[in-house]
Order: sequence, then structure tokens, then C-alpha cells
Amino acid sequence: MKIALAQINYFIGHFEKNERKVTEAIEKAKNAGADLVVFAELATSGYPPRDFLEFDDFIDRCEQSIRRIAKACTGVAAIIGSPTRNPEFKGKDLFNTAYFLSDGKIISKHHKSLLPNYDIFDEYRYFEPNNTYKTVKYKGKKLAITICEDLWNIGDDLLYRGNPMDELYKKRPDIIINIAASPFHYDQARIRKDKLLENVDKYHLPLFYVNHVGAQTELLFDGGSLVINSKGVLVDEMNYFTEDLRIYDLDNIERQKKSKTDKTPSKIQLIHDGLVMGIKNYFEKLGFSKAILGLSGGIDSAVTLVLAVEALGKINVKAVLMPSQFSSDHSIKDAVELAENLGISYDIVPIKTAYQSFESTLKPYFTDRPFDLTEENLQARIRGVLLMAMSNKFGYILLNTSNKSEAAVGYGTLYGDMNGGISVLGDVYKTEVFELAEYINLKKGIIPQNTITKPPSAELRQDQKDSDSLPEYSILDKILYQYIEKRQGPDELIAMGFDEEIVKKTLRLVNTNEYKRYQTPPILRVSPKAFGMGRRMPIVAKYLS
Repeated sequence: MKIALAQINYFIGHFEKNERKVTEAIEKAKNAGADLVVFAELATSGYPPRDFLEFDDFIDRCEQSIRRIAKACTGVAAIIGSPTRNPEFKGKDLFNTAYFLSDGKIISKHHKSLLPNYDIFDEYRYFEPNNTYKTVKYKGKKLAITICEDLWNIGDDLLYRGNPMDELYKKRPDIIINIAASPFHYDQARIRKDKLLENVDKYHLPLFYVNHVGAQTELLFDGGSLVINSKGVLVDEMNYFTEDLRIYDLDNIERQKKSKTDKTPSKIQLIHDGLVMGIKNYFEKLGFSKAILGLSGGIDSAVTLVLAVEALGKINVKAVLMPSQFSSDHSIKDAVELAENLGISYDIVPIKTAYQSFESTLKPYFTDRPFDLTEENLQARIRGVLLMAMSNKFGYILLNTSNKSEAAVGYGTLYGDMNGGISVLGDVYKTEVFELAEYINLKKGIIPQNTITKPPSAELRQDQKDSDSLPEYSILDKILYQYIEKRQGPDELIAMGFDEEIVKKTLRLVNTNEYKRYQTPPILRVSPKAFGMGRRMPIVAKYLS
């Protein structure tokens, strides 16, 4: 049997486009001699469709797509994910289903059993879990069809009471098929591979795994679909962050004795490539092409600018330099040098006059109170107003340049530098931003070295440095990582050797600035625990605040 894996970038709710991509892949695979083509979880609708699933019309269109796709399956079969209605009165209205299509019709439906309801997942909100198990026979082989999480309840840390593959194994299948929508973070490819290899080691069956690729607002899907033979040999690993279609001969796969070299990119390359894809898809799927951002001469705006140019092309990216009386000459010089290195259009719009106008207007009301955070925030908000005005006038999408360290402790100005349509670096700690800059400069010295080596500063008052208000990022980021990603409390952090005062101050800042993060743009997710839909915290709370 020849099995094709179709790794596709779906568009949520764009049924015509998704259907066209699927039928084109079926035709291509069929012409290349494939017997079966496998597509991802919820392929007809795109993943995650969220509350679109509550609309009858949306489900109707998914079902219509499946019927049309089935008609394309003559001389070749397909497995594809789509929501289906639950005919029973009891339980949720829908199943998350894998369809088996052949001979121009629907042959069987296989529902997802394990519905993740943690971090960014919310599947139990919509779907009824499966509790009946069956295989499907095709070309003399019994196929155990599973959907994403159905293969994850294995190993020492079990989240669910049952294991769907244990039940399917009783039916004596010959092949495991897993269709998935596995969102990216920089450790996910390694974790995913380990889980799939554990399944093969347990059941001694060849496994074909196909994943989504592409960005859906903040969620990134990295692809990396896999084929593993029954002896646990990793036969092939498909491309990361790009669409791919490959055909595998089952007999040849089973004869392979040596795993392919691991193609998983490094952590920083994964983050880089994921962010570039995230920017590109966000613009394409919204129907926009042009981006604008404030370029300060600092590391965050520099890295964001380079990523945007990679994603959209230099002709589609505009930088605005907005120096104030507190901006250093070298920051302006560094920003100009970067813009010219990239060959992009840029403007220099000084904000001193606008700032003085606001200062004059507010003086009667501020009386004789000294310069403080108010005036610092005022500068950031003037810049935000200017960028949003240009966005409105010329149809740009504003890229937010704040990093995860700043977002975590509230080191940013609402309605100022926290503005934007999408946050590019909001899930990247400051120390990782420096690593990204070094990675970018490995290919070509695009980012000026002074931008990388100078002490970080918001330049909102004379001789300001980030370290005046925050611990050094080398310390801060380690504390934040342990608290946010690893959920370690103050006692555990202090036991690790972190200074007690710094720990308590940092955690207090994280928790008291939740209200700011509720008002930020969507953040491209690259870590196991990003701010946004995957981290749900109350704004009004006393814990550690």
C-alpha cells in the first residue's frame, strides 16, 4: 500500500480554499500512485474553529465539503478530519471526527476520544468524547484511525483514565493513522516525537502521523509530520513551517532499519521560523500586505523589523523613528543603519513639539508636580498615536514590539508601546531576543552590533536604563520562566537560590499587571506557556500581589 501524507496550511472557515487544497492533493497523490491520502484534524474547517462550531450553518458547510471531497476519492481513498453532528439526545452536539472516504462516498467515521481541555485547548467545550472503537479495512490492511490526543495518554504521567489505542489494538490493526492539529512551541516537536515513538514501542505497528502547518492568529502549527515503522525506526520527517506532500510505500517503510537523521531545527531557529510564518500568515489571512512599526534603535524593534521584512518583503514594511529629547544620538544612528541595511522605507518624526504641547496643556492641572512616570508614558502614547494615525491613513497593520519579559512585569505603556495588531515578540523573553539577533546576524550582519551590545533602555528620561527599574534580564528571565512556564511558587524559587526580595517583587509585578495583558494584541505563541488564551488569570486577585 502507498500512503500519502498531505501537510496543508488551512484557513479557518474558508471552506472553498480548504476544499480546493484537499482535492488538489488527492489528485496529485492519485496521479503519483498513492492508494490512500491522509489529511489533518478538522481540515475542512481549519483549527481551531472555536465558537464557529456553535453555528448550524458552519457545520452544514463542513458536511457539504466532506461530501464533495468524497466524490474526488475514486481510485484512491482519503482520511480527513471534520466536525460531525452527534445524533444522540444526550451529550455535546458534535464529534471531532476522522472520515474515511473511498469509492466516491463516506465509508466510515471515527470520532476523537480524548478531548484536551488545558492550556490553549478547549475541545470539551464543543465535542462529545467517543466511546466506541472500530478499525476500517482497506487494501487488505486494518487501519486504526486516531485523532491527535488519542495517542498522547501514554507513559508515566497519564491525564486520562482510558487509552483509545489500547481499545483499537484489540481489533488487531495493521497500521496506526493519527491525524492531528498539534500547535507549535519550541519543545513540541521533541515531545511529539517521543510520544509517537512510545506508541510504536508499545504496539509494534507502523505509524503515519500528519499535522497542520501554518498560523491561525496567535497559534502556530509547525508541520513536521512523521512516519515510523513497526520497529521504531523514524523513516521520515516532513518539512517544518511549510506545506508538504509525500508518498510512502508501506513495504519499503517496514524494511528500513536505520532512522533518518533528526531534522528538528534548534530552539532559536524554530522560534525564528515560527515567528516569520506567524507574521506572514496573519497578514495573508486578514487580506493585508503592509506593516508599520516604531523603530527605536533598541533590540526589540530591530528584531521585529527583520522578521517582518523576511515575512512580508522590504517593500511592504515601513519604519518610523520617533526621537524625543531623551533619545540618544546612537539610537537614532543605529535605527537608520538598520533600516538602510534592510532597504526599507523609513521616516523620522520627532515628538518633542507634540510632547511640549501636551505638557503645556496639562500644566495647569498638574500644578507643580515633578516629572515622573506620567511624562514617560505620555511620550510612549504620543508615539502610539502617530503610528496608529499612519496605520489608519495608509492601511498598515501596526506590529507590536514588546517582549515577554516586559509584558510579564508590566514594563510598557498601555495605548502607547503596547499598541498593535499582532505582538511578534510577546512570547520571547529579552534574553531570547538577544539570541534571535545573534542568529539573524549569523547569515549577514544586518542588525548593528551597537544595538545588540548597548544596555537596554526605554529612553523616556535622561540616562534611563531598564536595570534602573528591573533586575538584570539574565536573572529576571530565569525567575519568570520558572514562575510562568514551570509554575514554581516563591518558596521554590527562593530555594533555587534566587534573592528573596527580587523574587517577591517580580511575582508581584507579574500578578498586578494582568490587567495590562488583557488589553494587548494577540501574541504569537512560541513557548509552552504564552500569555493569552493559554494562561487564564484573574485580574482582581490577592495571590502574591
